[in-house]
Amino acid sequence: MSLSLLVVIHEGGHFLFARLFKVRVEKFCLFFDPWFTLFKFKPKNSETEYGIGWLPLGGYVKISGMIDESMDKEQMAQPEQPWEFRSKPAGQRLLIMVAGVLFNFLLALFIYSMILFTWGDSYMLPKDMKMGMQFSEVAKQVGFQDGDILLKADGKELGSYPKMHRQIYNASEVTVERQGKEAIVKIPKDFMNRLMAANSYLSECRIPYVIDSVIPNGGLAKAGVHRGDSIIALNGVSFAAYNDYIQMVEKLKASAPKDSVQGASRKVSIAYVRAGVTDTIDVQLDSLYKGNAYAYLPDHFYKVTTKEYGFFESFPAGISLGVNTLKGYVSDMKYVFSKEGAKSLGGFGTIGSIFPAQWDWHRFWGMTAFLSIILAFMNILPIPALDGGHVLFLLYEIVARRKPSDKFMEYAQMTGMIILFGLLIWANFNDVLRFFFK
Repeated sequence: MSLSLLVVIHEGGHFLFARLFKVRVEKFCLFFDPWFTLFKFKPKNSETEYGIGWLPLGGYVKISGMIDESMDKEQMAQPEQPWEFRSKPAGQRLLIMVAGVLFNFLLALFIYSMILFTWGDSYMLPKDMKMGMQFSEVAKQVGFQDGDILLKADGKELGSYPKMHRQIYNASEVTVERQGKEAIVKIPKDFMNRLMAANSYLSECRIPYVIDSVIPNGGLAKAGVHRGDSIIALNGVSFAAYNDYIQMVEKLKASAPKDSVQGASRKVSIAYVRAGVTDTIDVQLDSLYKGNAYAYLPDHFYKVTTKEYGFFESFPAGISLGVNTLKGYVSDMKYVFSKEGAKSLGGFGTIGSIFPAQWDWHRFWGMTAFLSIILAFMNILPIPALDGGHVLFLLYEIVARRKPSDKFMEYAQMTGMIILFGLLIWANFNDVLRFFFK
Protein backbone atom coordinates (compact mmCIF):
# COMPACT_ATOMS: atom_id res chain seq x y z
CA MET A 1 0.00 0.00 0.00
CA SER A 2 2.75 2.43 0.97
CA LEU A 3 4.90 1.69 -2.09
CA SER A 4 1.87 1.86 -4.40
CA LEU A 5 1.05 5.32 -3.07
CA LEU A 6 4.64 6.48 -3.60
CA VAL A 7 4.79 5.09 -7.15
CA VAL A 8 1.50 6.80 -8.10
CA ILE A 9 2.74 10.12 -6.67
CA HIS A 10 6.10 9.77 -8.43
CA GLU A 11 4.64 8.92 -11.82
CA GLY A 12 1.93 11.52 -11.25
CA GLY A 13 4.65 14.16 -11.09
CA HIS A 14 5.96 13.17 -14.51
CA PHE A 15 2.39 13.01 -15.85
CA LEU A 16 1.33 16.44 -14.60
CA PHE A 17 4.42 18.25 -15.86
CA ALA A 18 4.20 16.48 -19.20
CA ARG A 19 0.61 17.60 -19.61
CA LEU A 20 1.55 21.11 -18.40
CA PHE A 21 3.94 21.37 -21.36
CA LYS A 22 1.42 19.73 -23.73
CA VAL A 23 3.36 16.48 -24.07
CA ARG A 24 1.22 13.44 -24.81
CA VAL A 25 1.23 10.67 -22.17
CA GLU A 26 0.21 7.38 -23.77
CA LYS A 27 0.08 5.19 -20.67
CA PHE A 28 0.03 5.59 -16.86
CA CYS A 29 0.70 2.22 -15.23
CA LEU A 30 1.04 1.16 -11.60
CA PHE A 31 3.51 -1.77 -11.60
CA PHE A 32 5.06 -3.10 -14.80
CA ASP A 33 3.05 -4.95 -17.44
CA PRO A 34 5.27 -7.00 -19.77
CA TRP A 35 3.13 -9.16 -22.09
CA PHE A 36 -0.19 -8.35 -20.39
CA THR A 37 -1.98 -5.94 -18.03
CA LEU A 38 -4.20 -6.96 -15.10
CA PHE A 39 -6.51 -3.98 -15.53
CA LYS A 40 -6.68 -1.07 -17.94
CA PHE A 41 -9.08 1.60 -19.10
CA LYS A 42 -9.00 4.66 -21.33
CA PRO A 43 -11.43 7.49 -20.56
CA LYS A 44 -13.44 8.89 -23.43
CA ASN A 45 -11.59 11.62 -25.39
CA SER A 46 -8.41 10.90 -23.39
CA GLU A 47 -4.99 10.28 -24.90
CA THR A 48 -3.87 8.28 -21.87
CA GLU A 49 -4.55 4.63 -21.00
CA TYR A 50 -4.50 3.86 -17.27
CA GLY A 51 -3.62 0.40 -16.01
CA ILE A 52 -2.29 -1.92 -13.32
CA GLY A 53 0.51 -4.32 -14.24
CA TRP A 54 1.24 -7.72 -12.74
CA LEU A 55 4.93 -7.19 -11.88
CA PRO A 56 5.12 -5.10 -8.65
CA LEU A 57 8.49 -3.46 -9.29
CA GLY A 58 7.36 0.15 -9.49
CA GLY A 59 5.43 1.80 -12.31
CA TYR A 60 5.84 4.06 -15.30
CA VAL A 61 4.29 6.65 -17.58
CA LYS A 62 4.89 6.19 -21.30
CA ILE A 63 5.61 9.66 -22.67
CA SER A 64 5.43 10.14 -26.42
CA GLY A 65 8.74 10.70 -28.15
CA MET A 66 10.96 9.52 -25.33
CA ILE A 67 13.32 6.57 -24.97
CA ASP A 68 12.20 4.93 -21.73
CA GLU A 69 11.27 1.52 -20.26
CA SER A 70 9.00 0.77 -23.25
CA MET A 71 11.98 0.92 -25.68
CA ASP A 72 9.56 2.01 -28.43
CA LYS A 73 12.01 2.24 -31.33
CA GLU A 74 9.29 2.43 -33.97
CA GLN A 75 7.93 5.68 -32.58
CA MET A 76 11.41 7.19 -32.38
CA ALA A 77 12.01 6.31 -36.05
CA GLN A 78 9.02 8.43 -37.12
CA PRO A 79 9.22 12.20 -37.84
CA GLU A 80 9.20 14.38 -34.73
CA GLN A 81 5.75 15.59 -33.67
CA PRO A 82 4.90 18.80 -31.74
CA TRP A 83 3.23 16.85 -28.89
CA GLU A 84 6.28 14.68 -28.28
CA PHE A 85 8.82 14.93 -25.48
CA ARG A 86 11.74 15.20 -27.90
CA SER A 87 10.24 18.27 -29.59
CA LYS A 88 10.16 20.35 -26.40
CA PRO A 89 12.92 22.71 -25.16
CA ALA A 90 15.56 21.09 -22.95
CA GLY A 91 14.40 23.10 -19.93
CA GLN A 92 10.86 21.74 -20.17
CA ARG A 93 12.13 18.19 -20.63
CA LEU A 94 14.36 18.64 -17.57
CA LEU A 95 11.38 19.74 -15.45
CA ILE A 96 9.33 16.74 -16.64
CA MET A 97 12.14 14.38 -15.58
CA VAL A 98 12.76 15.87 -12.13
CA ALA A 99 9.03 16.17 -11.35
CA GLY A 100 8.73 12.61 -10.01
CA VAL A 101 11.60 13.11 -7.56
CA LEU A 102 10.26 16.53 -6.60
CA PHE A 103 6.77 15.14 -5.88
CA ASN A 104 8.18 12.31 -3.73
CA PHE A 105 10.28 14.75 -1.70
CA LEU A 106 7.40 17.20 -1.25
CA LEU A 107 5.13 14.32 -0.23
CA ALA A 108 7.65 13.29 2.44
CA LEU A 109 7.81 16.85 3.79
CA PHE A 110 3.99 17.04 3.91
CA ILE A 111 3.68 13.67 5.68
CA TYR A 112 6.33 14.61 8.24
CA SER A 113 4.50 17.90 8.86
CA MET A 114 1.17 16.14 9.40
CA ILE A 115 2.81 13.55 11.69
CA LEU A 116 4.14 16.37 13.87
CA PHE A 117 0.78 18.15 13.81
CA THR A 118 -1.15 14.97 14.72
CA TRP A 119 1.17 13.21 17.17
CA GLY A 120 3.84 15.77 18.00
CA ASP A 121 7.47 14.76 18.44
CA SER A 122 8.14 12.38 21.35
CA TYR A 123 11.71 11.45 22.18
CA MET A 124 14.04 10.22 24.91
CA LEU A 125 17.57 11.47 25.50
CA PRO A 126 20.27 8.86 26.17
CA LYS A 127 21.60 10.89 29.12
CA ASP A 128 18.24 10.34 30.86
CA MET A 129 18.45 6.54 30.54
CA LYS A 130 19.91 5.92 33.97
CA MET A 131 20.33 2.15 33.49
CA GLY A 132 22.48 2.91 30.45
CA MET A 133 22.61 0.87 27.28
CA GLN A 134 23.09 -2.79 26.38
CA PHE A 135 25.80 -3.12 23.72
CA SER A 136 26.48 -5.69 21.03
CA GLU A 137 29.65 -7.78 21.08
CA VAL A 138 31.10 -5.64 18.28
CA ALA A 139 30.50 -2.48 20.33
CA LYS A 140 32.07 -4.09 23.42
CA GLN A 141 35.18 -4.94 21.40
CA VAL A 142 35.85 -1.22 20.83
CA GLY A 143 35.40 -0.36 24.52
CA PHE A 144 31.70 0.06 25.36
CA GLN A 145 30.38 -1.71 28.46
CA ASP A 146 26.82 -2.70 29.34
CA GLY A 147 25.38 0.00 31.57
CA ASP A 148 27.32 2.86 29.96
CA ILE A 149 25.20 6.01 29.70
CA LEU A 150 25.87 7.68 26.35
CA LEU A 151 26.58 11.41 26.70
CA LYS A 152 28.53 12.98 23.82
CA ALA A 153 30.02 12.27 20.40
CA ASP A 154 33.17 14.27 19.61
CA GLY A 155 32.28 16.62 22.47
CA LYS A 156 28.75 17.32 21.19
CA GLU A 157 25.77 16.23 23.28
CA LEU A 158 23.94 13.30 21.72
CA GLY A 159 20.47 13.76 20.28
CA SER A 160 17.41 11.62 20.83
CA TYR A 161 17.38 7.84 21.02
CA PRO A 162 17.77 5.97 18.65
CA LYS A 163 18.67 8.69 16.12
CA MET A 164 21.85 9.45 18.05
CA HIS A 165 23.39 6.20 16.76
CA ARG A 166 24.35 7.97 13.52
CA GLN A 167 26.33 10.53 15.54
CA ILE A 168 28.28 7.68 17.11
CA TYR A 169 28.99 5.94 13.78
CA ASN A 170 30.53 9.16 12.43
CA ALA A 171 32.43 10.11 15.60
CA SER A 172 36.07 9.53 16.52
CA GLU A 173 35.32 9.30 20.25
CA VAL A 174 32.26 8.96 22.48
CA THR A 175 31.92 10.18 26.06
CA VAL A 176 30.00 7.86 28.39
CA GLU A 177 29.13 7.86 32.08
CA ARG A 178 30.42 4.66 33.69
CA GLN A 179 29.93 3.97 37.39
CA GLY A 180 29.40 7.67 38.07
CA LYS A 181 32.47 8.87 36.16
CA GLU A 182 33.02 9.98 32.58
CA ALA A 183 35.01 7.71 30.27
CA ILE A 184 36.07 8.00 26.62
CA VAL A 185 35.52 5.28 24.02
CA LYS A 186 37.57 5.60 20.84
CA ILE A 187 35.58 4.78 17.69
CA PRO A 188 37.54 3.11 14.85
CA LYS A 189 36.93 4.39 11.31
CA ASP A 190 35.63 0.99 10.21
CA PHE A 191 33.20 0.67 13.13
CA MET A 192 30.07 0.72 10.96
CA ASN A 193 31.60 -1.85 8.59
CA ARG A 194 32.31 -4.12 11.56
CA LEU A 195 28.69 -3.86 12.69
CA MET A 196 27.41 -4.63 9.19
CA ALA A 197 29.82 -7.56 8.77
CA ALA A 198 28.47 -9.08 11.98
CA ASN A 199 24.87 -8.15 11.07
CA SER A 200 24.84 -6.49 14.47
CA TYR A 201 23.27 -3.52 16.23
CA LEU A 202 25.13 -0.89 18.28
CA SER A 203 23.05 -0.67 21.45
CA GLU A 204 19.58 -0.85 22.93
CA CYS A 205 17.95 0.53 26.08
CA ARG A 206 18.51 -1.33 29.33
CA ILE A 207 15.23 -1.65 31.22
CA PRO A 208 14.19 -3.66 34.28
CA TYR A 209 12.14 -6.82 33.68
CA VAL A 210 8.81 -5.51 34.93
CA ILE A 211 5.95 -7.49 33.43
CA ASP A 212 3.67 -5.49 31.15
CA SER A 213 1.59 -8.38 29.79
CA VAL A 214 1.48 -12.16 30.13
CA ILE A 215 0.32 -14.43 27.32
CA PRO A 216 -2.44 -16.80 28.51
CA ASN A 217 -1.30 -20.44 28.89
CA GLY A 218 2.36 -19.42 28.57
CA GLY A 219 4.97 -20.61 31.04
CA LEU A 220 4.91 -17.52 33.27
CA ALA A 221 1.10 -17.33 33.19
CA LYS A 222 0.80 -20.95 34.35
CA ALA A 223 3.34 -20.25 37.11
CA GLY A 224 1.17 -17.39 38.41
CA VAL A 225 3.19 -14.33 37.33
CA HIS A 226 1.09 -11.16 36.95
CA ARG A 227 1.37 -7.76 35.30
CA GLY A 228 3.54 -5.48 37.44
CA ASP A 229 5.72 -8.28 38.87
CA SER A 230 9.48 -7.69 38.65
CA ILE A 231 11.64 -10.66 37.64
CA ILE A 232 15.07 -10.37 39.24
CA ALA A 233 16.86 -13.74 38.96
CA LEU A 234 17.11 -16.81 36.71
CA ASN A 235 18.27 -20.14 38.15
CA GLY A 236 19.62 -18.33 41.20
CA VAL A 237 21.63 -15.77 39.21
CA SER A 238 20.49 -12.16 39.78
CA PHE A 239 20.22 -9.64 36.97
CA ALA A 240 19.33 -5.97 36.74
CA ALA A 241 17.85 -5.61 33.26
CA TYR A 242 15.46 -7.38 30.95
CA ASN A 243 18.28 -7.38 28.39
CA ASP A 244 20.41 -9.48 30.79
CA TYR A 245 17.57 -11.98 31.15
CA ILE A 246 17.35 -12.36 27.36
CA GLN A 247 21.09 -12.99 27.13
CA MET A 248 20.94 -15.58 29.92
CA VAL A 249 18.07 -17.41 28.24
CA GLU A 250 19.99 -17.40 24.94
CA LYS A 251 22.94 -19.03 26.72
CA LEU A 252 20.61 -21.68 28.13
CA LYS A 253 19.30 -22.34 24.65
CA ALA A 254 22.82 -22.56 23.21
CA SER A 255 23.91 -24.98 25.96
CA ALA A 256 21.06 -27.42 25.29
CA PRO A 257 22.34 -30.89 24.30
CA LYS A 258 22.81 -31.19 20.56
CA ASP A 259 20.93 -34.48 20.53
CA SER A 260 17.94 -33.12 22.47
CA VAL A 261 14.51 -33.66 20.97
CA GLN A 262 13.51 -30.86 18.61
CA GLY A 263 10.93 -28.62 20.26
CA ALA A 264 11.68 -29.78 23.81
CA SER A 265 10.90 -27.23 26.53
CA ARG A 266 12.95 -26.52 29.66
CA LYS A 267 12.10 -25.82 33.28
CA VAL A 268 13.89 -22.95 35.04
CA SER A 269 13.74 -21.26 38.43
CA ILE A 270 12.70 -17.59 38.47
CA ALA A 271 12.74 -15.12 41.36
CA TYR A 272 10.28 -12.24 41.23
CA VAL A 273 9.11 -9.37 43.41
CA ARG A 274 5.44 -8.54 43.99
CA ALA A 275 4.36 -5.74 46.34
CA GLY A 276 7.77 -5.79 48.00
CA VAL A 277 7.74 -9.56 48.61
CA THR A 278 10.24 -11.82 46.83
CA ASP A 279 9.29 -15.36 45.83
CA THR A 280 10.81 -18.11 43.68
CA ILE A 281 8.83 -20.29 41.26
CA ASP A 282 9.51 -22.92 38.63
CA VAL A 283 8.60 -21.94 35.07
CA GLN A 284 8.34 -24.14 32.01
CA LEU A 285 9.88 -22.32 29.04
CA ASP A 286 8.58 -23.26 25.60
CA SER A 287 10.63 -24.77 22.77
CA LEU A 288 11.92 -21.30 21.87
CA TYR A 289 12.99 -20.79 25.50
CA LYS A 290 10.43 -18.07 26.04
CA GLY A 291 8.21 -17.60 29.07
CA ASN A 292 5.60 -15.75 26.98
CA ALA A 293 5.61 -12.45 28.83
CA TYR A 294 6.58 -8.94 27.80
CA ALA A 295 8.39 -6.21 29.68
CA TYR A 296 7.24 -2.59 29.72
CA LEU A 297 8.59 -0.42 26.92
CA PRO A 298 11.52 1.92 27.68
CA ASP A 299 9.25 4.98 27.84
CA HIS A 300 7.61 3.49 30.95
CA PHE A 301 10.84 4.02 32.91
CA TYR A 302 12.55 6.98 31.27
CA LYS A 303 11.60 10.59 30.75
CA VAL A 304 9.77 11.13 27.46
CA THR A 305 9.69 14.66 26.07
CA THR A 306 6.79 15.46 23.74
CA LYS A 307 6.71 18.66 21.73
CA GLU A 308 3.33 19.63 20.28
CA TYR A 309 2.98 21.57 17.02
CA GLY A 310 0.16 23.78 15.75
CA PHE A 311 -0.94 23.41 12.14
CA PHE A 312 1.22 26.23 10.77
CA GLU A 313 4.14 25.40 13.11
CA SER A 314 4.21 21.83 11.80
CA PHE A 315 5.31 22.80 8.28
CA PRO A 316 8.74 24.35 9.01
CA ALA A 317 9.35 21.57 11.57
CA GLY A 318 8.31 18.91 9.02
CA ILE A 319 10.55 20.44 6.36
CA SER A 320 13.48 20.44 8.80
CA LEU A 321 12.79 16.80 9.73
CA GLY A 322 12.58 15.78 6.07
CA VAL A 323 15.78 17.58 5.10
CA ASN A 324 17.67 16.09 8.06
CA THR A 325 16.35 12.63 7.19
CA LEU A 326 17.62 13.05 3.63
CA LYS A 327 21.02 14.25 4.88
CA GLY A 328 21.29 11.24 7.18
CA TYR A 329 20.35 8.82 4.41
CA VAL A 330 22.84 10.37 1.99
CA SER A 331 25.52 10.17 4.69
CA ASP A 332 24.80 6.46 5.19
CA MET A 333 25.12 5.74 1.47
CA LYS A 334 28.90 5.59 1.76
CA TYR A 335 28.54 2.31 3.64
CA VAL A 336 26.72 0.70 0.72
CA PHE A 337 29.86 0.87 -1.41
CA SER A 338 31.70 -1.69 0.70
CA LYS A 339 31.65 -5.47 0.90
CA GLU A 340 29.70 -5.36 4.16
CA GLY A 341 27.27 -2.77 2.78
CA ALA A 342 26.58 -4.83 -0.34
CA LYS A 343 25.67 -7.79 1.86
CA SER A 344 23.34 -5.62 3.92
CA LEU A 345 21.23 -4.51 0.94
CA GLY A 346 17.64 -5.67 1.25
CA GLY A 347 14.68 -6.12 -1.08
CA PHE A 348 10.95 -6.43 -0.61
CA GLY A 349 11.32 -8.64 2.45
CA THR A 350 13.42 -5.99 4.19
CA ILE A 351 10.95 -3.26 3.26
CA GLY A 352 8.06 -5.33 4.61
CA SER A 353 9.89 -6.04 7.87
CA ILE A 354 10.19 -2.35 8.78
CA PHE A 355 6.41 -2.04 9.10
CA PRO A 356 4.88 -3.21 12.42
CA ALA A 357 2.98 -6.51 12.62
CA GLN A 358 0.00 -4.68 14.12
CA TRP A 359 -1.43 -1.69 12.26
CA ASP A 360 -0.10 1.60 13.57
CA TRP A 361 -0.95 4.75 11.63
CA HIS A 362 1.89 6.73 13.21
CA ARG A 363 4.48 4.13 12.22
CA PHE A 364 2.89 3.59 8.79
CA TRP A 365 3.06 7.26 7.82
CA GLY A 366 6.54 7.64 9.31
CA MET A 367 7.88 4.74 7.23
CA THR A 368 5.98 5.96 4.14
CA ALA A 369 7.65 9.37 4.44
CA PHE A 370 11.05 7.73 4.88
CA LEU A 371 10.52 5.46 1.84
CA SER A 372 9.45 8.52 -0.16
CA ILE A 373 12.77 10.18 0.74
CA ILE A 374 14.62 7.03 -0.35
CA LEU A 375 12.67 6.79 -3.62
CA ALA A 376 13.39 10.43 -4.42
CA PHE A 377 17.11 10.08 -3.71
CA MET A 378 17.56 6.77 -5.52
CA ASN A 379 15.75 8.06 -8.62
CA ILE A 380 17.92 11.16 -8.91
CA LEU A 381 21.14 9.12 -8.99
CA PRO A 382 22.85 9.57 -12.38
CA ILE A 383 22.21 6.00 -13.50
CA PRO A 384 20.81 5.40 -17.01
CA ALA A 385 17.13 4.29 -16.90
CA LEU A 386 16.57 6.31 -13.73
CA ASP A 387 15.33 9.89 -13.73
CA GLY A 388 18.82 11.00 -12.71
CA GLY A 389 20.29 9.41 -15.83
CA HIS A 390 17.90 11.35 -18.06
CA VAL A 391 18.67 14.52 -16.10
CA LEU A 392 22.40 13.95 -16.60
CA PHE A 393 21.99 13.66 -20.37
CA LEU A 394 19.72 16.71 -20.48
CA LEU A 395 22.29 18.75 -18.56
CA TYR A 396 24.90 17.60 -21.08
CA GLU A 397 22.60 18.75 -23.89
CA ILE A 398 22.11 22.18 -22.27
CA VAL A 399 25.87 22.66 -21.81
CA ALA A 400 27.07 21.11 -25.10
CA ARG A 401 24.08 22.43 -27.09
CA ARG A 402 23.55 19.10 -28.81
CA LYS A 403 21.54 15.99 -27.96
CA PRO A 404 23.04 12.56 -27.39
CA SER A 405 22.07 10.31 -30.33
CA ASP A 406 18.98 8.08 -30.10
CA LYS A 407 21.21 5.03 -30.49
CA PHE A 408 23.33 6.15 -27.54
CA MET A 409 20.18 6.72 -25.45
CA GLU A 410 18.90 3.24 -26.33
CA TYR A 411 22.14 1.61 -25.23
CA ALA A 412 22.23 3.73 -22.07
CA GLN A 413 18.64 2.78 -21.25
CA MET A 414 19.35 -0.94 -21.70
CA THR A 415 22.55 -0.71 -19.63
CA GLY A 416 20.73 1.08 -16.84
CA MET A 417 17.92 -1.47 -16.79
CA ILE A 418 20.44 -4.32 -16.57
CA ILE A 419 22.15 -2.58 -13.63
CA LEU A 420 18.84 -1.95 -11.86
CA PHE A 421 17.54 -5.49 -12.33
CA GLY A 422 20.90 -6.82 -11.15
CA LEU A 423 20.67 -4.74 -7.97
CA LEU A 424 17.06 -5.84 -7.48
CA ILE A 425 17.96 -9.51 -7.80
CA TRP A 426 20.95 -9.10 -5.47
CA ALA A 427 18.92 -7.27 -2.79
CA ASN A 428 16.16 -9.88 -2.79
CA PHE A 429 18.73 -12.70 -2.84
CA ASN A 430 20.15 -11.19 0.37
CA ASP A 431 16.65 -11.33 1.89
CA VAL A 432 16.41 -15.04 1.03
CA LEU A 433 19.81 -15.73 2.57
CA ARG A 434 18.87 -13.86 5.74
CA PHE A 435 15.60 -15.78 5.99
CA PHE A 436 17.18 -19.24 5.72
CA PHE A 437 20.52 -18.59 7.45
CA LYS A 438 19.73 -16.03 10.13
